[in-house]
Amino acid sequence: MTELHYLSATEMARLVRTRQVSAVELLQAHLDRIEQVNPQVNAIVTLAAEKAMEQARRADAQEPQGPLHGVPVAHKDLVDTANIRTTYGSPLFSSHIPEKDDLIVERLRQAGAISVGKTNTPEFGTGSHTVNEVFGATRNPYDLTKSAGGSSGGAAAALAAGMVPLADGSDMGGSLRNPASFCNVVGLRPTPGRVPDVDESTAWNTLAVLGPMARTVEDVELMMSVIAGFDPRSPYAIRETFTPDPEKSVKNLKVAYSPDLGGLPVDPRTAAVTATATGVFEGLGAHVEQVDLDLSDADDAFRVYRAWYFALNFGDLDGLGPNTAWNVEQGRKVTAADLGRAERLRSGLYQRTAAFFDTYDVLIAPVSQVPPFPVEDPYVSEINGEKLPDYLAWMRSAYWISVLHAPAASVPAGFTPEGLPVGVQIVGRPFADAQVLRVARAFETATGYGSRRPTLPA
Repeated sequence: MTELHYLSATEMARLVRTRQVSAVELLQAHLDRIEQVNPQVNAIVTLAAEKAMEQARRADAQEPQGPLHGVPVAHKDLVDTANIRTTYGSPLFSSHIPEKDDLIVERLRQAGAISVGKTNTPEFGTGSHTVNEVFGATRNPYDLTKSAGGSSGGAAAALAAGMVPLADGSDMGGSLRNPASFCNVVGLRPTPGRVPDVDESTAWNTLAVLGPMARTVEDVELMMSVIAGFDPRSPYAIRETFTPDPEKSVKNLKVAYSPDLGGLPVDPRTAAVTATATGVFEGLGAHVEQVDLDLSDADDAFRVYRAWYFALNFGDLDGLGPNTAWNVEQGRKVTAADLGRAERLRSGLYQRTAAFFDTYDVLIAPVSQVPPFPVEDPYVSEINGEKLPDYLAWMRSAYWISVLHAPAASVPAGFTPEGLPVGVQIVGRPFADAQVLRVARAFETATGYGSRRPTLPA
């Protein structure tokens, strides 16, 4: 039998529900695993072991309370957790302990999940490399000298290393997809509003979303069934419930393939792995067509909205780290004309995206433009000899998709010759989250790349 900590969340839930494994036993297996490997990986930065064990004992003393009854879960250090330290990756909040849970945490608890602690993130989620001045860097379980990605890098690394079977994350410019790609797990950026957030300062912001991460697509679907759903406190929350698509076949689906999303530089190792996905889908009976895209309008739109968001939320704080401070400074330069231009660009992209998905069912493309890079590097500054203008530029393959208001998943797609994970990005029409996961599930089943575990030093 597979070690408890590497079972799927779906199987863990079944074992606890049928009393074949106790919640205490399951939690202890994960706490032991955290003790064994977390010092090397630095994925879980605040461990709530005693609180978690109290929850597990209560779970064993009662009938199953929900679909995640007794299943361990970790929360990104950007979401509030009642009575558990939440730093947002910033020295300014290094001792902060919230009084209440954010909605996504509340829903996971109500479903019976056991909260084990918080996962590492860069300060306020700035960037796709998980490092901050409070906890340091999270390392990639497949190569401890490499980045785990970000900004949900702690979540992805914890999943890959067997520390938890489920983790929440957030995604503005790729923060669920990039670390999933780097760490050989599954991450879904849902359609905005699918997983509602209660935000008192930027309630109408649809660029940043909350979402699930797991080691399998089935587990992502299980988690989505818990965290998705309407809440009136979010002005654009989707009313329909999330239900996984029961269909398994992708035969006759029309799959568009873009190797570079319209001319972006892509590392040859990443490109080679991503390209193999076309053959997989053809083997499954889908119709695959390489397409020429022009998503360049997304760059200006994303940067304007992102800058505005950071200035609004963090502009009054002193002592910010360099990445957050740069974003705030860019936001202070945003004018009404900039916002108007960004709105026009994004509106046009949305309409063109709708027309695109009248022809194709899904788009497949690279998640990240590079494979995992050295953990000491603050960001990727050059791809294929092309110098990049700033720390955001290497993430365009992810953040251009963010602007489209579309669901997008990262699914394990293979490994570079050095053994570094690479994911493929599966993008669907807005609101077609279930279909995206159905396609991801078919790909996962056909390839099995996600079952390859990291070899961590004892």
